[in-house]
Amino acid sequence: MIFAAGLGTRLYPITKDIPKALVKVGDKTLLEHVINKMTAYNIKHIVVNVHHFADKVIDFLNSKEWDCDILVSDERDFLLDTGGGLLKAYKDKLFLDNEDILIHNVDILSDENFSNIFDYHSTNNNIATLCVKNRNTSRYLLFNEDNILCGRKNIKLQEENVTRPYKQILPYAFSGIQLISPTLLNNISLEGKFSIIEAYLELSKTFDLKAYINNESKWLDVGKTETLTQAEKLFR
Repeated sequence: MIFAAGLGTRLYPITKDIPKALVKVGDKTLLEHVINKMTAYNIKHIVVNVHHFADKVIDFLNSKEWDCDILVSDERDFLLDTGGGLLKAYKDKLFLDNEDILIHNVDILSDENFSNIFDYHSTNNNIATLCVKNRNTSRYLLFNEDNILCGRKNIKLQEENVTRPYKQILPYAFSGIQLISPTLLNNISLEGKFSIIEAYLELSKTFDLKAYINNESKWLDVGKTETLTQAEKLFR
């Protein structure tokens, strides 16, 4: 699933007339970059959620021939955030039965190897695998000595939320890429609009949500103007 419903406020005024998903890096939109990366790893079934300028995203998807099936999860009536959007797509039966789901923010570009993530996820029988890096950020996910999610920390607000005990705490920055099993979706108790991180923190009290740590990968959050400029230079 590609999260593509956001308002793109950090990219304003670029997103005044187009959705964030259709902002271009090089000669391709962010959405096309992520779809192409997924299909390069033989992913053949993709769900894209839409809200902001939804018609433009849908028209773009219909304007091209893709090497996969693409289904749209329509949130035009109400923006549900990442967690609510994921749960809506699941309840609407847009995913393949009993298949793990790779989730990717539309504004993330990376050279992350999806095959390695799938191998790590399946080998460890994970309910959720969260891709993280050791980098500076204002919001950290906290993991224990076994790389199991145990909370989060917001540096700006000086808030720390610990969801389970730990001997050693390891702070990592979330990459916006994750792999989850259907079991996780069946255990989400939140409803309506909520972030996927909220759901993970609640579930971490009961389930082992694991970190996939790759400090060697190249990674860019292209949802803000300064990194969009950086990404355009890299692609040139």
